[in-house]
Amino acid sequence: MQVQFGHAGACANSGQETASAKNAALAAAGAHVPASFDQLGETIRCVYEDLVGRGVIVPKEEPAPPTVPMDYSWARELGLIRKPSSFMTSICDERGQELLYAGVPITEIINRDFGIGGVLSLCCGFNGACLTDHGPAVSGAHNTIVCARAGKDLVSCLTSGLLTIGDRFGGALDGAAKQFSHGVDTGLIPMEFVNEMRKRGELIMGIGHRVKVEILKKFALENFPASPMLHYALEVEKITTSKKPNLILNVDGMIGVAMVDLLRHCGCFTREEADEFIEIGALNGMFVLGRSMGFIGHYLDQRRLKQGLYRHPWDDISYVMPEQSQWAPCGKFWYAQGCADRGARWPVAGSGAHSLSSRGAGLIPGARWTAQ
Repeated sequence: MQVQFGHAGACANSGQETASAKNAALAAAGAHVPASFDQLGETIRCVYEDLVGRGVIVPKEEPAPPTVPMDYSWARELGLIRKPSSFMTSICDERGQELLYAGVPITEIINRDFGIGGVLSLCCGFNGACLTDHGPAVSGAHNTIVCARAGKDLVSCLTSGLLTIGDRFGGALDGAAKQFSHGVDTGLIPMEFVNEMRKRGELIMGIGHRVKVEILKKFALENFPASPMLHYALEVEKITTSKKPNLILNVDGMIGVAMVDLLRHCGCFTREEADEFIEIGALNGMFVLGRSMGFIGHYLDQRRLKQGLYRHPWDDISYVMPEQSQWAPCGKFWYAQGCADRGARWPVAGSGAHSLSSRGAGLIPGARWTAQ
């Protein structure tokens, strides 16, 4: 018996079920059947022209296609459009591969050993503390800037930025230190460590600014007494970058593993004391300290630039609203028409105003509907 497999796993168990038999049956019934798939377009053209010639089909003028808005990212990349900036900053720029502070690359600041005085003079006297911050785009700096432009005091602006620090913003230092310490201490080879993290569904914190990582890595390898944790992390990086080039050991991961190496091998702490520092969140304390100086720099910068109250542009907001609903009274019930919870109804008590709770789609919490 001949078995023929077709689309979606279908198979022909007899001659009548084969594609050629079906095509022959269609042709016998009067259908126009092309000899092959490549001739399908030509067959359609011939049938269409025949119908037009016999007056069965009367061609109509093709309507003009609707205008499709130009893609913003594409147009901006080509320089066709520009968008007004919502924020203004004069102290740092994190858009490129290397951070700039007052226009000076961070590598130059470090290599030339500017020192505290040099950095302060570089950043107009009082904004040098921003050296520890990436720029205005991160959530903490964004909050600080918005709060500063609302006219709040320095402490309020600082705390508004610090309150964004958590697992998503800033928690990577402690997380990276604990993850890599687990891999080294349990004797996992780097490949086993990567596979274990994947099976557990956990991310290995590792995307960031390569330049700052290279500077930190060079310093740790040249000056630390020992750096087994760093070498382990670099072996893990080789595996992750082979899967995706941008999965590099980021600045948070670099600081995390380097601090574990320093605490364990500097000779000032026992192994238990070093592990306790990591466990109680000491590394995130360093992050908070550095970010605090950066947020203060952003606050002072906004006040110096005399920036007004910030209002986010509405065209940058995606308004995800339910379909237009029409609340129709029917006896003792209100019917929600046009929303996802179609057919839902809520009783109306008495004859006065009635407050509906937000049960189901289309309801507005606290809205008051008049019974009729």
